[in-house]
Amino acid sequence: MTTNTNNSRGPARATTVRNGAVELAVFEQGNPDGPTVVLVHGWPDTHRLWDHVVPLLADRFRVISYDTRGSGRSSVPTSVSDYRLELLATDLLAVVDAVSPDEAVHLLAHDWGSLEAWEAVCSPGAVGRIASFTSTSGWCFDHLGHWMRRTLRNPTPAGVGKVLAQFAASFYAVLFHVPVVPEFVTGKVIAPRWPRFLALFDRMDPALALPSATIARDAANGIKRYRANTLDRLGRPRLRRTDVPVQLLVNTKDKAVLPFGFEETRHWVADLRRTEVPSGHWSPLSHAPDVARHTADFVVDVISRSAADGAAAAV
Repeated sequence: MTTNTNNSRGPARATTVRNGAVELAVFEQGNPDGPTVVLVHGWPDTHRLWDHVVPLLADRFRVISYDTRGSGRSSVPTSVSDYRLELLATDLLAVVDAVSPDEAVHLLAHDWGSLEAWEAVCSPGAVGRIASFTSTSGWCFDHLGHWMRRTLRNPTPAGVGKVLAQFAASFYAVLFHVPVVPEFVTGKVIAPRWPRFLALFDRMDPALALPSATIARDAANGIKRYRANTLDRLGRPRLRRTDVPVQLLVNTKDKAVLPFGFEETRHWVADLRRTEVPSGHWSPLSHAPDVARHTADFVVDVISRSAADGAAAAV
């Protein structure tokens, strides 16, 4: 089974990966001999979020994308508890193990895909399976929760202002806990007008939007991610550290994920790079060349440093 893409190397090869009762639709493109980069989309997108990015990576990298559970061609569990971050991370790791069992992969993730990837890279054994992680428009919820708690315990006008600004920007996540209404608004009102919504919210060319045929269902179903994780993770943040090299692509015009939410990420990540992109929230659509370039540069740098460390250890 294949699906058409803009990739000059031809159509994607579509397969499935099973994680327990969940089947994930996985798509392979690009250079089969290059390093493997796994792309993880967020809400309410599918793997098509990356259609502008993939052609820019395809000549150098083997590119894997997939529909996360509850979206696109993948399984759609019905229970809210089926969308806990720890389960979403096992989906990602199942894809990693299936597509690259013998070599660690590089991750690029957006929005909820970033939250899922953070959960994976902060898990035991991540270093041997994930070589690097580039995150755009997505925190580790636990890191964000600790930042908020520390800021409010030692309040300053600037610090409290930042927390309140992020709370205001994310207030929709609170509203998503109201029964029934969010599913109707996102699935029946916003999703059918997705290009217009992106034009208003992100000031981007609506022609760049890539809504899937399942966007109405995916938008409504994706509310379960918020209900399963937001209050628990922010209210009871865990200690989550990682030795996986991480690059933050901080979108300076993002209205949902404000840049100062990453101020303390360095305390949790041993090897952190912060790169700013003059983009709104949906940078993989509006600023695909920037996202692809910074990701490729980071992957190449991590590979070069790993090779240098290996050579030094062999001496």
